[in-house]
Amino acid sequence: MMRKSFAAASITLAAPFSAAAEPAPPVYSIVVENDVFGGSDERYTSGIKHQWLSAEGKGARLARLMLRAGDGDVVRYGVGAGQSIFTPEDIGVAAPLPGERPYAGWLYLEAQSVVERRSGATDILKIAAGVVGPASLAEDAQRTLHRAFNFFDPAGWDNQLRNEPGLLVSFDRQWRLGAGERFEALPHAGASLGNVLTEARAGAIFRIGSDLASDGLPARVSPARPAAGAHGADGVSWQLFAGGQARAVAQNIFLDGNTFRDSLSVDRKTIVGEIEAGFAVRAGRLSVGYNHVWRSREYDGEPDYQDFGAVTVSAAF
Repeated sequence: MMRKSFAAASITLAAPFSAAAEPAPPVYSIVVENDVFGGSDERYTSGIKHQWLSAEGKGARLARLMLRAGDGDVVRYGVGAGQSIFTPEDIGVAAPLPGERPYAGWLYLEAQSVVERRSGATDILKIAAGVVGPASLAEDAQRTLHRAFNFFDPAGWDNQLRNEPGLLVSFDRQWRLGAGERFEALPHAGASLGNVLTEARAGAIFRIGSDLASDGLPARVSPARPAAGAHGADGVSWQLFAGGQARAVAQNIFLDGNTFRDSLSVDRKTIVGEIEAGFAVRAGRLSVGYNHVWRSREYDGEPDYQDFGAVTVSAAF
């Protein structure tokens, strides 16, 4: 009788640890950022990104090589593809507009390695390669969307940046302070290097919710605060978050113009700040999030800050 009781107690105690040890599943996310949520159609006007993140434990060799992942660290890898579109403020004028940012597009593929360390920090390394210019298909994308919704046709795409291959390497570290089920602070710091964007950044996000240990922040389109985009696969959860970051920008092709050819450009500001606030809800394997971003002036002569919204839909498999 005592043996049976001891066995039953052992199974009961072991069950939570078995469930906790089950690796998180792969997650597919689509992120759509657009200034229509801010009531405009200018400057950073659109960004879309598709992202797939592996199950936990995948990509260990890459994580050890690139990020020196150790025993006990949780590793994942991901791949993605995206497109970002930039325009001047007045898209109804065909001639180049002095003092306004040029038309530009960025079409890219992206790979990432994610390491959640035993210390509580998360490292994210991303490498993106693509093209800026007409080959980015930004003109086609914006014209198609405007015609579909009966908006007026943008007139100045003949003045866009010229074709240029782009490479962007980014590294971010995020810490979890006061990590728990209900509240935590997520400070972060990182940098990007490449002919598309070269900058250093730092900031923090604060969030409350019902199951923060299982749910990460919704993914974003770069440049943005880091987020792997992972979440749990069971139950119902919610989170509210807010925070911001400062960026020290040394080069931005969408403002500075083409690297090796003459093109339109504006005088870029070195320090750019942004704040954001949003929410996410998850029901089982499906998660939906929205956050609004307010970004400070990025170049001399920009009339005011810009705001845009980001919608993220994720599904765990």
